[in-house]
Amino acid sequence: MNILVVGGGGREHAIVMKLAESPKVDKLYCTPGNGGIAKYAECFDVKATDIDGVVALAKEVSADMVVVAPDDPLVLGMVDALNENGFRAFGPDKAAAIIEGSKVFSKNLMKQYNIPTAKYEVFSDAQKAIDYIKAENTYPTVVKADGLALGKGVIIAQNFEEAKDAVTSIMEDKIFGQSGSNIVIEEFLTGPEVSVLCFTDGKTVSPMVSSMDHKRALDNDEGLNTGGMGTVAPNPYYTEAVAKECMDTIFIPTIEAMVKENRKFKGCLYFGLMLTPNGPKVIEYNCRFGDPETQVVLPLLKTDLVDIFDAVIDEKLDSLNIEWEKGAAACIILASGGYPKKYETGKEISGLDTKGQAENVLVYHAGTKLDGEKFLTSGGRVLGVTATSDNLKSALDNAYKSVEAIGFDKMHFRKDIGQKALAVK
Repeated sequence: MNILVVGGGGREHAIVMKLAESPKVDKLYCTPGNGGIAKYAECFDVKATDIDGVVALAKEVSADMVVVAPDDPLVLGMVDALNENGFRAFGPDKAAAIIEGSKVFSKNLMKQYNIPTAKYEVFSDAQKAIDYIKAENTYPTVVKADGLALGKGVIIAQNFEEAKDAVTSIMEDKIFGQSGSNIVIEEFLTGPEVSVLCFTDGKTVSPMVSSMDHKRALDNDEGLNTGGMGTVAPNPYYTEAVAKECMDTIFIPTIEAMVKENRKFKGCLYFGLMLTPNGPKVIEYNCRFGDPETQVVLPLLKTDLVDIFDAVIDEKLDSLNIEWEKGAAACIILASGGYPKKYETGKEISGLDTKGQAENVLVYHAGTKLDGEKFLTSGGRVLGVTATSDNLKSALDNAYKSVEAIGFDKMHFRKDIGQKALAVK
């Protein structure tokens, strides 16, 4: 098979490398790709959001399957366009991708179908939102932009002034662009967070290994929210009992709700969960593989990823037994100094071999480009260093040991990834 992967970050590198293991794959293509992906797939300079360009590229490379990985093209309807042109595409269509594309839609869906989530209200008027916050007078409170915002469209306000500033910056200053035309204000939930990615064909739900993300830029969960500074899998808080409760009260009800809404979801559905004192609740849905969760989940997958993608596309997931390694995985993100705010690019990266990987550790490229034989930084999150082992402590030790060998000017990473997970008895 010839497979085209759309996207160019660490998540896509993880998908490409897992597909490269399959004996069913002849040739891998990726657009736009990055420096690390270029070692495994032929990369093209077509933007991930260029629907016509990707359809034309799929024709040019005679793609037998197209994997659409990022949120933007899914929400824009890239899978619909590929299907209309006769291509087998992995990912939800536009009607289903709204589950991430609009937080207003997803919150209303949960309310209508009794899927547990935080109490919330929706606003399209900034003053009304501010009046509501004042009247509720409970902090912290959560302010979310309705649309896509690179995983950063959430502000947790500790007091009235911060909440008011959040509303103003999102709705009036448009810090997230048109994504902030509507906002959701919701109660602040407490408890351990869990990320669970699920393969689904719209009928069957097959959860992947659970993971724990680290969103804040600095150690001890301080600093600004980022796209994710590291992950570990499995998440120790996600016990068998919790997994069963999530399947019964959240996963299956969500898939069934989407079918009832005429929005059958086929692809990877990400559940961001909070294990509250009142049971698991949904913080957010994503319509695709999470980043960097994918970088710890896919290395533990034993089943051929091509078989899974085929089963999802053909709605035959119930006939496939998906197997996982028993061990653990840890991913440390190496970021450009200043991320998630302003940062410099074009810095030479040392410590990577010519394949872009380190010995016995997977180094996923997120924001890199190849310059001859050298790798240069080209984004905020630059690399994801992932180690697998039979236990989490050893995976973390191996990942951090590998990080020590890599360097670039102003490189920044958290030194406490996985510590909360290790503390769980």
